Amino acid sequence: MSGPRYPDLIADLPATVPFVGPEALERQRGAPFRARLGANESVFGPSPFAIAAMQDEAVEIWKYADSSHLDLKGALSEQMGVTPANIVLGSGIDGLLGNFVRLLVAPGDAVVTSDGAYPTFNYHVAGYGGVLHKVPFAKDREDPAALFAKAAEVDAKIVYLSNPDNPMGTFHKGSEIVSALDHLPDGCVLALDEAYIEFAPDGTSPDLDPEDPRVIRFRTFSKAHGMAGARIGYAVGAQGLIKAFDKIRNHFGMSRLSLAGALAALQDKAWLGDVLRLVDESKTRITRIAEANGLSTLPSGTNFVAVDCGSDGAFARAVLAALAEDGVFVRMPFVAPQDRCIRITAGRPEDMDILEEALPKALARARNG
Repeated sequence: MSGPRYPDLIADLPATVPFVGPEALERQRGAPFRARLGANESVFGPSPFAIAAMQDEAVEIWKYADSSHLDLKGALSEQMGVTPANIVLGSGIDGLLGNFVRLLVAPGDAVVTSDGAYPTFNYHVAGYGGVLHKVPFAKDREDPAALFAKAAEVDAKIVYLSNPDNPMGTFHKGSEIVSALDHLPDGCVLALDEAYIEFAPDGTSPDLDPEDPRVIRFRTFSKAHGMAGARIGYAVGAQGLIKAFDKIRNHFGMSRLSLAGALAALQDKAWLGDVLRLVDESKTRITRIAEANGLSTLPSGTNFVAVDCGSDGAFARAVLAALAEDGVFVRMPFVAPQDRCIRITAGRPEDMDILEEALPKALARARNG
């Protein structure tokens, strides 16, 4: 009896996922984490109006969602100064990136990213047979000039750039990205991941014509709006490119509850402002905790802080493991020299109390081997 006949591309892919989820890690350790500070979720949660909207919508869950997503796209278009035809919704940025790569990348096509940048993008490229070309970070920041130069060298279809960056939290001024676009080769599209843009300083988001065919920008309700479990993100780009998503997207893939919650969250500016303040306060405390233990931190335009452990990747992994054993879930960059850091998500005061108690013990264990 024979099994399924996988295409060579799929058969040759490693059976790996970009991230092991915290729930899987909890099952491995046989206990829940005391502080969940590794997935860059918002522990402050969504707007109460978003929760109420999702609860109200639950009685309508027997219906498919409006596949045009017009209500939410209309609200987003007003906020961003674009038309609804410039916006496509999807199951978080991850889902949208998968569709975007599917649109543009055939087996053997070149794609450029930074070595150590968001691995889920790489996962999608590999899944469609693209060839990844990577350039190093420059002083812990992604390097647009080097990315675009590599794209010209290899005739890339896509360049991926996150601003602010994950996993380091660093960022570029929007004007710098606009200037660098002059060097993006013809026929290449910049996938600009702005998942953390709400946390970034003013001027971080570039001022771009939505009909500029060189750029598509990705945003999400998972971070600042506290709706990671709802799986809802959006992409903004030229109408022709956005329309092309209709060829491949799952038209009834969005949940009515998620759409209703996202619309209510978008309208609750006061809640968003409170969350941004709480995140800033927590990032300040993470920095103080790090400094009290002789460590330094990187400037962050996100809802997390990269803490430099002051040694190499092996030492940082030992710190990470010791924190996990003590019930504190954090993550770290995968590629040197950025892997000298651990990445800690902003949390509630009680989460910070746990971190303050656990970090010196973890450092001592790592130093003592």
